[in-house]
Amino acid sequence: MVLWIVATFTAFFIKGLCGFANTLIFTSIMGFGAANVSISPVELLLGYPANIILTFKNRKKFKISVFAPLALLVIVGSIPGALLLKSIDVRYLKIICGFVIVLIGAEMFYREFRTSKVRESKIVLTIIGLLSGMLCGLFGIGALLAAYVGRVTESSDEFKANISAVFIVDNTFRVILYSLLGVITFETLRSAVVLMPVVLLGLFLGMKSAQILNDRIVKKCVIVLLIISGIALIVNNMNLSA
Repeated sequence: MVLWIVATFTAFFIKGLCGFANTLIFTSIMGFGAANVSISPVELLLGYPANIILTFKNRKKFKISVFAPLALLVIVGSIPGALLLKSIDVRYLKIICGFVIVLIGAEMFYREFRTSKVRESKIVLTIIGLLSGMLCGLFGIGALLAAYVGRVTESSDEFKANISAVFIVDNTFRVILYSLLGVITFETLRSAVVLMPVVLLGLFLGMKSAQILNDRIVKKCVIVLLIISGIALIVNNMNLSA
């Protein structure tokens, strides 16, 4: 149980600080002591209220122009999932996705040190938006989604408001799907209820830390976590391929 508490607090402290990467951190820590089939549904239930809290807290920074197309892409991205999963080896797709995430994160980090404002390419944004929505809908991968939202928002509060709102759409779809498939069980619900106070504590401290830290520092933390997410995606799926 100690491992669950450590994983939960760490994951949701980072969630409160940066707005994403809780799934990456939670599953990485829990991977040392539990099977993925028992990790994912618990993390999903823990993340749902956290996304609602972040969206509500930063609601004044919510932009329908950012949220709406991505939410639609997440839903649409779930539709071809069954066909795609049957026709290709998703591990290789995730490895490619990991490299793309690292490259985009590195480019975003480079832009943070430029003194002049760099104009975003609408073509590049469209491609990233399409890929992020598809990958989030298909595999629950939010790193590329963070890359897109990070490029079209100007503050950490705006980033958190919009990415959390999109995650709510994804979480809702997956809660329904997991329930229908019987993946969410009574034991899953019990674990989520027991760990919820840890989620709220970690989220609260993360949000408070974000208020103290400079906005540019928080944004750089987001980008670093984005790059780490991509590397983790590559390494994990290369290990599975070996």
